[in-house]
Amino acid sequence: MPRTLIRKNPSNFKTLPLHVEATAEGLTYQSIGVPLNFAQTLQRRKAIQLPDAQRFVAELANLGVSVRLTLHWQGRDYWVLVRQRRQDRGDVVLKLISGYVPAQELNLPLHTAIQEVAEECLLETPEGWLGGRFNDTWLPAPYAAALHYRETLPFVLTPQSGAARPVHCGNLMLLERPRAYVHLPTASLQLIYDLRLQVPREAKSLSLFHVDERLEGEQLVARLNRKRPDLYLMPLKDGQPLAELYTLKKDQLLPASTRGLWLAESFAQQEGWVVRDERVRWRDWLKQQGLVERKREPASHLERFSAKAKKLLARVL
Repeated sequence: MPRTLIRKNPSNFKTLPLHVEATAEGLTYQSIGVPLNFAQTLQRRKAIQLPDAQRFVAELANLGVSVRLTLHWQGRDYWVLVRQRRQDRGDVVLKLISGYVPAQELNLPLHTAIQEVAEECLLETPEGWLGGRFNDTWLPAPYAAALHYRETLPFVLTPQSGAARPVHCGNLMLLERPRAYVHLPTASLQLIYDLRLQVPREAKSLSLFHVDERLEGEQLVARLNRKRPDLYLMPLKDGQPLAELYTLKKDQLLPASTRGLWLAESFAQQEGWVVRDERVRWRDWLKQQGLVERKREPASHLERFSAKAKKLLARVL
């Protein structure tokens, strides 16, 4: 049974529409209008068109933030992806950790990004769940009322080098240089931060889980489902991704199926400041990256028998 961790009132969330100006040299955004709640924001996320992908002025529905999180564990690097059923778009994709930026943080979207990592990426050991730090600042423990967080051995988040073209909020340049794009199907400005997560060496028997909020009736509900960890690792070699996906359970990397898999639009091709696609097929993205997926060997009779035995044992227990 999934475990409910927290319930929120979605009407407490407010954000602001944006005025965006872009040139070949950089992009600037600033808030306009009055604060909007979650439902009002979704109503404004309608497809738009821009005649020029490099130079334009536009009014957009909201600011979104994502984290291309590189997990360093046992001497190797992995990109972290999460599975999400997107209620507003009626699909299921693997995406970066992401969220909407609230009105009070439009000039500091990095703060939202860090909080999203704390909320969506959960690291469990037998002694409890790991807290985290961004450099010397402790991350929030959003589910402390429901989960036991360890007081020691935090994971550490650090920023990595960012995009070449600057992004400004008004007159303030975002120092971490997130990658920015305007997503035409949702009329939104999206920022992607490159962050690195260092797992402490002493953290043994590590398992990873994704927790995401879903709108259920008039509440946002976050649940933990151990049978569906929904957090995936893509290995990197020399900084480049490999065509493999895994989940992590008790220090064991378990291969994940990529059949029929879609990736969110942050993996789609970007033209200038613009991304036009809603999502991209896994196999199409591999072609764009020049990657070849290794075919998995058919399971042997012994492996199939072992898998069935494990399922039967799980039902008994």
